Amino acid sequence: MALINPHINFNGNAEEAFNFYKSVFGGEFATIVRLKDLSGPEFPVAENDAEKIMHIALPIGKNSLMGNDVPESMGPVNENENRSKIVISAESREEADKLFSGLSVGGTVEMPMDDSPWGSYFGMFRDKFGIEWMVDFSNGQK
Repeated sequence: MALINPHINFNGNAEEAFNFYKSVFGGEFATIVRLKDLSGPEFPVAENDAEKIMHIALPIGKNSLMGNDVPESMGPVNENENRSKIVISAESREEADKLFSGLSVGGTVEMPMDDSPWGSYFGMFRDKFGIEWMVDFSNGQK
């Protein structure tokens, strides 16, 4: 079966964000490519963009969370208008609480972790980088 890997665009702080995500999820980066690594006549990179992230991947289970910095020449990404959410399906209430509390540090909680009307343990927040997350644990009872 195909896997779905979320990909997030950042305005120059992808490395900071992914180090934060790594501190919560654990693991090691599978890939880090900077814009300067691709610089050449066919792909010129401005000096102020050289250290920014072209591609980064953090394996989480069988999937990866991926992202990049958008070069300044392409204009800013308005993260507050991004209504897509990354959904984490936790394996236990404890794991759901741990991920929720870790990722929401410095962010804005929209719905604290609690039993939902649809039968799962659920919470929702925007992290300190403006990325929206939903954390869910379902013990199979709906």
